[in-house]
Amino acid sequence: MESLEALVAHIQGLSGSPEELAHLHSLLKQADGDSLRAHAAALVPFLGQLSPGAHSLGYLYLLEACATSGANLRDLAGGDFLVTMADFLTACSADQIRLAPDKFLNVCRVLKDQVMQLNAPIRGIAPLRAAVRKIQASPEQLTPVHADYLLLCLLAKQYKAGLSVLEDDIFEVDQPQDLFLYCYYGGMIYIGLKKFPKALELLHNAVTAPMSSLNAIAVEAYKKYILVSLIQNGQVPSFPKYTSATAQRNLKNHTKHFQIYVDLCTSYGNGRYSDLEIFVESNAAVFQSDNNLGLVKQVLSSMYKRNIQRLTQTYLTLSLEDIARSVQLETPRDAEMHVLRMIEDGEIHATINQKDGMVSFHEDPEQYKSVEMVEHIDSSIQSLTALSKKLASIDENMACDPAYLQKVSSTGRDRGRFDYEDFDTVPHKYNF
Repeated sequence: MESLEALVAHIQGLSGSPEELAHLHSLLKQADGDSLRAHAAALVPFLGQLSPGAHSLGYLYLLEACATSGANLRDLAGGDFLVTMADFLTACSADQIRLAPDKFLNVCRVLKDQVMQLNAPIRGIAPLRAAVRKIQASPEQLTPVHADYLLLCLLAKQYKAGLSVLEDDIFEVDQPQDLFLYCYYGGMIYIGLKKFPKALELLHNAVTAPMSSLNAIAVEAYKKYILVSLIQNGQVPSFPKYTSATAQRNLKNHTKHFQIYVDLCTSYGNGRYSDLEIFVESNAAVFQSDNNLGLVKQVLSSMYKRNIQRLTQTYLTLSLEDIARSVQLETPRDAEMHVLRMIEDGEIHATINQKDGMVSFHEDPEQYKSVEMVEHIDSSIQSLTALSKKLASIDENMACDPAYLQKVSSTGRDRGRFDYEDFDTVPHKYNF
């Protein structure tokens, strides 16, 4: 390997045109390896001679060599090596770092591990958010950095920060594990924000995604899917037809504790708050071991709401005292607070007569002809039209994929039909 001084000189002189970068990349590949990592401590001063933005490719090679050298990173750069990595992820050139994506992902992973070891996940949120945008070829692409970023948002309880990537429509997935983690962590972030419909959507994707063998992420996602389904809808739907046969066969029998979740659904469906409360208390240790006790308590609380909604299907008028007695609330005042909250959230349509404590239930007043509703419907139609075109394009590309055609052809000869997991090991890139 040529001297570090010469290598840095090449980085400074060959970071301009695409042709120069291609030549520099070739030189960096030759210098890369254990010999470069062995000089980790000596590399740090040279980073100060380079610009993270102008010399991103060379800076990345030197930074990654330091980060993966096995040295104590807290001793490098006077204890500021974490700051050095964070500054690079924020300032680097997207065009240059995409020439060495594996190196870039290594730096992101080391930064994530470091902030977790320091118990300071919030320090990694801004750098990894920038890293997601730098490594993405388009906003539709899912990268390994997505899951690390969402994990830090969860650990730091900065749930709203996670929305910056969760609100993108994802259609390109390179590795299945990235998809499972993205859906699982994303679902948990939406749970933290009490946005249960969006949480259900992501957890549903983690459970129903193609899989050739059951994985732990899907198992944990399914437990949370059950709990969020009860909170949001009062019941758990059966598996849709497109769910992997592996998931349908094995999910419910994978864990010895799973029967408790089935029994929880049964108890919830009976509609008796006291029975559900006793069940939760007697199995609290199991739910706690799954880190789901907080969600289970929300399931218990939602029982009041669900029972009040059932009353609206039977009665036109009911007193607060009768509501409290029917749903097992302690006082009419508690019933009033629950009804007011549900009215505010749009979960029921009702009015309360303060004089006699009577509640009158009404039909949905929405006539679907206001300007706001027409604009909402028009926006939804446009979104669905765009999605339909996207799916048609994906379907056309898949129909022309040689690996797909070969698999369909061979499967057709063998059995005359195929299942989703037949394709799990064929493509190296998944497009949804």
